[in-house]
Amino acid sequence: MILEAKDISCGYGSKTIIENISLSIKSSEILCLLGPNGVGKTTFFKTMLGFLKLQRGEITIDGENIGNWNRKKIAMAIAYVPQVHNPPFPFTVMDVVLMGRTAHFSTISSPSKTDIKIAEETMSALKISYLKDKIYTEISGGERQMILIARALTQKPKILVMDEPTSNLDFGNQIRVLSQINKLSKDGLGIIMTSHFPDHAFLCSSKVALMQKNKPFQSGTADEIVTEENLKSAYGINVKITSLDYNGEKIKSCVPLLD
Repeated sequence: MILEAKDISCGYGSKTIIENISLSIKSSEILCLLGPNGVGKTTFFKTMLGFLKLQRGEITIDGENIGNWNRKKIAMAIAYVPQVHNPPFPFTVMDVVLMGRTAHFSTISSPSKTDIKIAEETMSALKISYLKDKIYTEISGGERQMILIARALTQKPKILVMDEPTSNLDFGNQIRVLSQINKLSKDGLGIIMTSHFPDHAFLCSSKVALMQKNKPFQSGTADEIVTEENLKSAYGINVKITSLDYNGEKIKSCVPLLD
């Protein structure tokens, strides 16, 4: 399986937000998308999910242009994990996870035994079955993020799109979510995620892309893209890239320098 964005431009109406972007993601790969606020990362996601029309180029899955797909078909191929989710009603965790099966049944039908089994198996795989009967609005932020991942996985997608999956999480929960992302990749899922923490590109990626205002789109490995020069250009601050040895492996980290 491969998703490709080929020389795409997108935006709102006649206003172009991003242009001339090309990238690809295969099964078992993680693409970490970096860049400051306002450069168009969310616009790119909305376009990929079919909420916005492409102004130029095409997005394909296994060579098939998804611009010709309806919303349901896109949902069966690409699942989305948002930054935050505030449901209007106090649903149980199981109800929230089952919402991921919506693309697989009609609007007038109820979840089947198969749908419930898939939801239960997904929660078990993520080790969150103990939350099944709890009220979603009453659990912690880290637990909610894992529930949103479970909801997305019940869609049985080919690609998982995650918009800042560690946003608003404490340090421990950030690492737990990143560990789960790495595991999902090893299980064969293709993942595109955004992050405001360049360190995450070193911890959790096969590829890295950098979006900046009025500058060319860059993509490559973490070592190629997450450099002191690129981070200063993108975020306007001085950064030092350091590394340490751990079990024979060199681990890199980004240290911001205060003026």
